[in-house]
Amino acid sequence: MEDRDDEAMARFVERFAVELADAGMPRMAARVLVALLATESGGATAAEIGRLLRISPAAVSGAVRYLGQLELVVKERVPGERRDRYQLKADMWYEAIDRKDRQYTRWAGLMGEGVKAAGPDTAAGARLEDTRRFFEFVRGESPAMMRRWRAVRDADSRH
Repeated sequence: MEDRDDEAMARFVERFAVELADAGMPRMAARVLVALLATESGGATAAEIGRLLRISPAAVSGAVRYLGQLELVVKERVPGERRDRYQLKADMWYEAIDRKDRQYTRWAGLMGEGVKAAGPDTAAGARLEDTRRFFEFVRGESPAMMRRWRAVRDADSRH
């Protein structure tokens, strides 16, 4: 097994964090999430994260609070110490998809209100209805996709 290339890993963390930030995640939260993904254990203390990313404890605190609200990271107390450890949730991507499904459900409901307000026979109403149907479609497809993902993951772990 090759040794870890810390410089290459630091570049990876920053590059993927930029991608997450471009997709809408706050930059510091993205950096912390990717840093945790890149640790062997999937977790670290605030001090370890701060050293790894060269950021302040306040920046770490805000980022892990945000990631905790998204249910991507959990805070655990280090046994026998006063320090907390931040650990990636085991099914964090599944949780993220599930959260997005709930969002699509809310959006579809709001689109339905928009269709009624615009009138179903108007161009705006038709666009809103198409958008509502899209959100419903994506939400409806997610459970089957996640079942297929778990089957693939479980099959891979048996080999």
